[in-house]
Amino acid sequence: MSRLLLIIAIVAVVYLLIRSYRKQAPQQDKTITAEDMVRCAHCGVHLPKGESIEADGQFFCGAGHRDAYRK
Repeated sequence: MSRLLLIIAIVAVVYLLIRSYRKQAPQQDKTITAEDMVRCAHCGVHLPKGESIEADGQFFCGAGHRDAYRK
């Protein structure tokens, strides 16, 4: 009788481990995308390329710095 309870307990533990592993597996598939960083030609601040303003092959953190750099 005690062997049967031991086997049932082992099966239950294995089942719970497999079930918890399946829940965690999709979370590991998330990919982190990194964006290139660029330097403002006027003030030197680094910012993501998608948030910068590009003019004349240079990157700027805002329109004010772009205009100040051109003058």
